Amino acid sequence: MSSIEDALAAIPQPQRDSLQHIIDVARTLVPDAVDGVSYGAPALKVGGKPLIAVTASASHLSVFPFSSEVIDAVRDRLTGFSLSKGTIRFTPENPVPEDVVEDIVRLRLEEITGG
Repeated sequence: MSSIEDALAAIPQPQRDSLQHIIDVARTLVPDAVDGVSYGAPALKVGGKPLIAVTASASHLSVFPFSSEVIDAVRDRLTGFSLSKGTIRFTPENPVPEDVVEDIVRLRLEEITGG
């Protein structure tokens, strides 16, 4: 089991599956991403830079693309979600749409790799 799966194992269902799905989507798109931690959150990294991270709190789940520009690029597709400069908050009942997660990962990867 990877360090991300280890971290997610402590999170109860259905929250765990919701966060795992985001990580699975990112791993499918960026199979060479490595497990890590960024700002205390389990994260996937590329070239030593954080690609995406996920966390759970008492009232919501969060995905962190480490980029306000990436969030701004998909903001119009996240109506009804709680957004901040670097965070998208959601629940298992209202997950971030998979196509949006894919675009978040692709956009952040472009920022990291420059293309």
